[in-house]
Amino acid sequence: MALETEAVLDRRALKRRAGLWRAVAILAFLLAAGAIAHMLEIGTSTPRHVARVSIDGFISDDRRQQQLLKRIAENDQVRALLLSINSTGGSTTGGEALFESIRAVAEKKPVVAQFGTVAASAAYIAGLAADHIVARGNTITGSVGVIFQWPEVSGLLDKLGVKVNEVKSGNLKAVPSLFQPEDAEGRKVTEEFVNESQRWFVALVRDRRKVDTAAIPGLEQGRIYSGREALQHNLIDSIGGEAEALRWLEAEHKIPASTRVMDWRPRSSTTLLGALAQAFAGLAGGAGGEVLSTFSEASGLAQRVMLDGLLSVWQPYEK
Repeated sequence: MALETEAVLDRRALKRRAGLWRAVAILAFLLAAGAIAHMLEIGTSTPRHVARVSIDGFISDDRRQQQLLKRIAENDQVRALLLSINSTGGSTTGGEALFESIRAVAEKKPVVAQFGTVAASAAYIAGLAADHIVARGNTITGSVGVIFQWPEVSGLLDKLGVKVNEVKSGNLKAVPSLFQPEDAEGRKVTEEFVNESQRWFVALVRDRRKVDTAAIPGLEQGRIYSGREALQHNLIDSIGGEAEALRWLEAEHKIPASTRVMDWRPRSSTTLLGALAQAFAGLAGGAGGEVLSTFSEASGLAQRVMLDGLLSVWQPYEK
């Protein structure tokens, strides 16, 4: 009986050691793969190419994306930048930061943007940074405008018998507030704030596209256009897809249309954590990895929900 017990304990110890070495091997592989990827990224063995950067989803003031564009600008193996844009927009600050990062690339190499299904608001700001814009005939384009929204729950709090007390340094501090009904002075200040940002956006269109924005029907009121309409108003340069964008690079910058196009993506600070979560899932039957994955997705959603500030985003809705 004692021998059987010892044999069971030995097998368990052996299994634990095997699991530990497996985890060490996975970690070593990830570190080696990361080193190789870094070598390729900085251009030690990468052929000359056109860098494709996808701009999709919600646009925010993304430091990793800005660092990516800086690396592209400094990489001698990158002959040009192709922006693949498909987004309804995002924060106005995010659009501004993205515009500046793209223009920094354009100072060193040509930049062409290709619009997909939609390129509106902050996404159109990103497109304005390109030297040339190509869009599909039915691409939702434009929505030059700024919006600032906030909920107001004071009526609900009254029904629940909840009172929010506050002491403010001035009557315009924390205005607008979701806990207080809107007042004329607070709304006036908020409108001035939004209108000032709108003037910046319109001036950007006027400067980059060389158009009279007041003469384009609905532009300063934030309307959208199809790609064909946008072309008529000089808000884009041509109709087409990626092939047309590459042909422009060939015609204007002598970069053959056959040049390899390579996707560039921001470095992820959670890549190693995610890989370790998968390794942990393999050792723990999957439960641990599912918990970490769910937590990561919930954190991303929470960041979206808690986002505050001016928005340059297009979304159809019924009022």
